[in-house]
Amino acid sequence: MFVPVYPESPTNALTAALIAAGYQPVPVADVAGLAARAPVEGWEAAVVEVVEDLGRCLAVASKLSTELEIPVLLVIDRTMTPEVEQESGFADFILSPIDRTELRVRMARLGASTTSDVIAEDEILRFRDLELNTATYQATVDSRPQDLTYMEYELLRFFVENPGRAWSREQILSKVWGYDYFGGSRTVDVHVRRLRAKLGEERSSWITTIRSVGYRFG
Repeated sequence: MFVPVYPESPTNALTAALIAAGYQPVPVADVAGLAARAPVEGWEAAVVEVVEDLGRCLAVASKLSTELEIPVLLVIDRTMTPEVEQESGFADFILSPIDRTELRVRMARLGASTTSDVIAEDEILRFRDLELNTATYQATVDSRPQDLTYMEYELLRFFVENPGRAWSREQILSKVWGYDYFGGSRTVDVHVRRLRAKLGEERSSWITTIRSVGYRFG
């Protein structure tokens, strides 16, 4: 289930807690245009994390609640509780550091239940701390969501499903892009370079270059 999260750069702790509870965070910069971005089932709940400007965050929460009628879970530091005690622009709040079980329970009480969206185990591909959800095309590394394009995802999926074997660029191009793709094999090099960059320095070595051949994963 997709859940809008403000601000646009939520903390890693909140992102990981939402993913662990079965939600897909959608960072937003403001409320404008959020209705148009809503999934088919609509936004059932939103999360506003107060990391700096409490007044600004409360204003965003109030807009989400009143203008879009989305119940809001506020994430605050314990020292802020006296300041939000009389506020009414949110449905519930949770204290940081976040307890993942508490977050899951409070989100469910707001109506954002994931029980009908349980992902089957065979729809999750794993390699070390990498997870690929083949049902939703979501990728996470160490519980952090990765911003992959469709073909980057497909290439990474191919590698994870076929570890240990060396593949030529032409073979990868055929199996990932398809026989009817007319682009050159350098396309593979470009996408491998992008994947390595997005996986980060520690994990870029998962994709090994085989000289005069192509690539091997794992």
